[in-house]
Amino acid sequence: MGAIALGDSRLNLHHVGKDHTKNGDVVEEVEGLIRLYKDGHVERFPIVPHVTCTFSPEADVASRDVTIDGLTGTWMRLYLPKREAKLLPLVIYFHGGGFCVGSVAWKCYHEFLSTLASRADCVIMSVNYRLAPEDRLPAAYEDGLNVVKWVRQQALSGSDEHSWWRNRCNFSRAFLAGDSAGACLAHNVAVRLGSPGVSESTILKPLCLKGVILIQPFFGGETRTSSEKNAVQPPYSALSLTASDAYWWLALPFGATRDHPWCNPLAKGAPKLEDLRLPPALVCISEMDILKDRNLEFCNAMKKAGKSVQYVVYMGVGHAFQILHNYPQSQLRTHELVSHVKAFINH
Repeated sequence: MGAIALGDSRLNLHHVGKDHTKNGDVVEEVEGLIRLYKDGHVERFPIVPHVTCTFSPEADVASRDVTIDGLTGTWMRLYLPKREAKLLPLVIYFHGGGFCVGSVAWKCYHEFLSTLASRADCVIMSVNYRLAPEDRLPAAYEDGLNVVKWVRQQALSGSDEHSWWRNRCNFSRAFLAGDSAGACLAHNVAVRLGSPGVSESTILKPLCLKGVILIQPFFGGETRTSSEKNAVQPPYSALSLTASDAYWWLALPFGATRDHPWCNPLAKGAPKLEDLRLPPALVCISEMDILKDRNLEFCNAMKKAGKSVQYVVYMGVGHAFQILHNYPQSQLRTHELVSHVKAFINH
């Protein structure tokens, strides 16, 4: 339970229910995950089990937790394959959860990233960033950029306490990655690093960003796409249109619409893709996801802007299938996704 300062008149208008507790009216919620009360209190429900870094779903992968910024509370869980003392690609990974829920300690993420580190033979830094509505955007985006700067500093002159992972990283093969909201975060960091006027040598070297991996990116917009309007979601779906709208209402700055550039990378006012220095991208799309068409629009815009982008549509599964295993085809499609990511980072 957390408390936040609220400064938007919508809080007096947008009621989704009444909770007869000391916190009063509920002004927004994603059922079963998060609830925001009129007095500013936030309640998150512990529906996903947390595990410590000592839990080992993959015997050949070690994991540890590392503090990045004590002021913001940013930390990471690092996954390091034990075999062969060779330099490995580095993947900086951001979890999903609509910018409002989620943790690197969630068991489903711990298992997925342990598997990915083992099978793709890479070092993975899974980042725990600040969440909305206590810390609305751009807080998460700032955390993501600061993590990259922190990694760069470690590569330049890191302390001995980090040598156990630093000495295994090939910093010339670094990747940004994430799923859902985490994919938005990865894209936003890539945009900031590749913006005109930003010196790559100043902000990145000796890091070399070789690619961005976007898994079901949680992009939005005011105009509904066909899949948002028409995709029939099963009861076990991880993302409905109602939940998507609620997440963005909680995450965006007060007064912003879903056509804010932090939500819609193709909206008026967003950085023009053709003006950016963007590394190659792999976009993983789910056939049954309400975000399918928006993800495809993004890929087409990237191609039109002359950027290197490849995408895969995973059939018979929906949003977050690789994390929640909530579709009959989840296991097979997750195996395919891991294989595609492995090929992308090792090409």
